[in-house]
Amino acid sequence: MAATPHLRPAPGSIPTEPGVYRFRDASGRVIYVGKAKNLRSRLSSYFRDFAGLHPRTQQMVSTAADVDWTIVGTEVEALQLEYSWIKQYDPRFNVKYRDDKSYPYLAVTLNEEFPRVQVMRGAKRRGVRYFGPYSHAWAIRETVDLLLRVFPVRTCSPGVFRGARNSGRPCLLGYIGKCVAPCVGRASPEEHRELAEDFCSFLAGDTGRFIRQLEARMTEAAREMEYERAARIRDDIEALRAALEKQAVVLPDSTDCDVIAMSDDPLEAAVQIFHVRGGRIRGQRGYVVDKVTDASPGELMQNFLRQLYGSLDGSEETEGTGTSIPREVLVSHEPDDPDAVASWLAEHRGAVVDLRVPQRGDKKSLMETVDKNAREALARHKTHRAGDLSTRGRALNEIQEALDLPEAPLRIECFDISNLQGEHVVASMVVFEDGLARKSEYRRFSVRGSGAGGAEQHDVAAMYEVVRRRFRRYLEESARAGEVARMGGTDDHADTDGHGLTGGSGTSEEPAPGKFAYPPNLVVVDGARPQAEAARRALDELGIEDVAVCGLAKRLEEVWLPDDEDPVILPRAGEGLYLLQRVRDEAHRFAIQYHRQKRAKALTGSSLDELPGLGPARRTALIKEFGSVRRLASASTEEIAAVPGIGPKLAESVHAHLSGGPGRRDAEGDGATARQGTDGGGDT
Repeated sequence: MAATPHLRPAPGSIPTEPGVYRFRDASGRVIYVGKAKNLRSRLSSYFRDFAGLHPRTQQMVSTAADVDWTIVGTEVEALQLEYSWIKQYDPRFNVKYRDDKSYPYLAVTLNEEFPRVQVMRGAKRRGVRYFGPYSHAWAIRETVDLLLRVFPVRTCSPGVFRGARNSGRPCLLGYIGKCVAPCVGRASPEEHRELAEDFCSFLAGDTGRFIRQLEARMTEAAREMEYERAARIRDDIEALRAALEKQAVVLPDSTDCDVIAMSDDPLEAAVQIFHVRGGRIRGQRGYVVDKVTDASPGELMQNFLRQLYGSLDGSEETEGTGTSIPREVLVSHEPDDPDAVASWLAEHRGAVVDLRVPQRGDKKSLMETVDKNAREALARHKTHRAGDLSTRGRALNEIQEALDLPEAPLRIECFDISNLQGEHVVASMVVFEDGLARKSEYRRFSVRGSGAGGAEQHDVAAMYEVVRRRFRRYLEESARAGEVARMGGTDDHADTDGHGLTGGSGTSEEPAPGKFAYPPNLVVVDGARPQAEAARRALDELGIEDVAVCGLAKRLEEVWLPDDEDPVILPRAGEGLYLLQRVRDEAHRFAIQYHRQKRAKALTGSSLDELPGLGPARRTALIKEFGSVRRLASASTEEIAAVPGIGPKLAESVHAHLSGGPGRRDAEGDGATARQGTDGGGDT
């Protein structure tokens, strides 16, 4: 694949000023919009090393037939123009965030003669003031029910309002005092609008003024001995305080900020935003996005801020405040151009915006909470996506088509190697059947070989060893299962590695399958072509030809086949790549878990643990006598034998083991034999 020759601009024709560029396809449609501090440097990167580009970027450049650009004065202007063009053209290769659900808002229709309080979803309307979003509609209705005692604003639908006006009788809320009933003339349009504006002011955070007013009226009523009126006002105050308690206090009362956290993996990202107004969490919202490019967290955060605040005007009243953009925007990842983004936000708000990553105090604690929500939201999204039957079927079909398999890979096994600078080398095998993890089939290995060469050669050798051991056991168990079947199910043939087959003796019951009895349709290895070739070589040497092999490279999410020079590029937003990534990540998690166990055991143990015949009590006695393994190693055989419980023969073994003599080699040989005996369990 090569870049389109006529697409490359002439040398020196691209300006060095900041600006925005557009890639267009053969039909003239804009497929990508980007901005740059230096247009020449940025655009040249698309053509200087085409093979080194991300696969998605390669696809974009190959699809494009033309590129043009517009010079602007500053980076802030470039950011604004980039956003405008993305909104105008909706390019297919630009990142697009989508709301993870349609959250409900508490809305006040100030654009009507008699404003109405109601629950609203979907696109915002001009002239309507919004508060939220809330996680559930019932949370809005509970809050409104409490506030209507003090602010009896209209909540009825237009049909009910017209019916009451025509009949001259208010609805039930009008009779019980939770509506001033403007439909029958009990309140003028001006009086009702003033009441609706007070309702909005209270929700916007101006709470103290109204509570102080009610407390003054309650005190006055009590002074005049109108105790019933004072009791009603007291209940109104309690209703307002109850409504406030439904929104957690997290920061000082004067704090207005949005707290935004992002959690991502190679294919997707989740964003959570908490709206804090007057020191209280007024709303929460979540977004998920498919990462169509290999974007950094800073780039993703910058794109999100642009899309979140780009359509808002500082004069609009939304999110429960007088302006859409708060004084502070706290983020978990600093945008790529923080100064430009902060200036852009300030222009939209009409005042300075403090854009930063919190480092300490209550705001950092709140950021940690939002970050936890983002991680859980991404996990929930992945779980929901993985659990859908039609989605799993589509993923398996995409893998079958991309790898040219004879049938869909209903059973996939994935192998991963984990080590730390060549120490404690372990491997994992995870199994997915019909797109779902089958954890009872997971296996783990202690790698015996010590591959020569660098880290990559070591991983390749370890991958070859593990795959060969797994499928050698499969062949052995298949042969024994066939032999047991021919013998009529007797139990005279035990597993040579010490794991007998269970089943009836002289009966028709089927013997239980071995731990490696089922072959996969597809073997996935964590790595690129070298690892895939090692796995294929292990299978070929065992004569297994009906199992497909591929490698999944983590950096660019490329799928490598053992016999192909170029990788297979699956659609980055497709279900096939998503499933392969889940399988690979699960194998990586399982391998890391085992590696940490091995490393922790090594850190808390000593070289005495490897010596046969030396139990915990005797090891403790030796360490107590000499103080450390180093002092024990410098001791003579007679000094070691003088320790209670240590005889002359065992003292010689300990001395030889610690000094690297023949006893140590014998012990290591015994340990290797013991480890071979645990191969059947997969924990080897």
